[in-house]
Amino acid sequence: MVNVLMKSDVVYNHWDNMVYVKTNGDEIHVICDKESQMDQVVERMSTDTCKLSGYEEWDDDEDKKWILTFAVCGLDCEMTPEYN
Repeated sequence: MVNVLMKSDVVYNHWDNMVYVKTNGDEIHVICDKESQMDQVVERMSTDTCKLSGYEEWDDDEDKKWILTFAVCGLDCEMTPEYN
């Protein structure tokens, strides 16, 4: 596991990235180009202090994107599900 200190309000995007990563306070947003990338991103990002907190699909055509939001919090953080 690689521990990287991420700064708030920064876009971590380079020409060779497979996914788009942006921080926003205590949230990390990851945009995937392919549905198959999501499982690997969730597996790599999920830790005791980083939990998947949101999921959204953009577009319905060939340019479809998947946006995953992760909440960064302390070890004592408890996340409760939000039902529709």
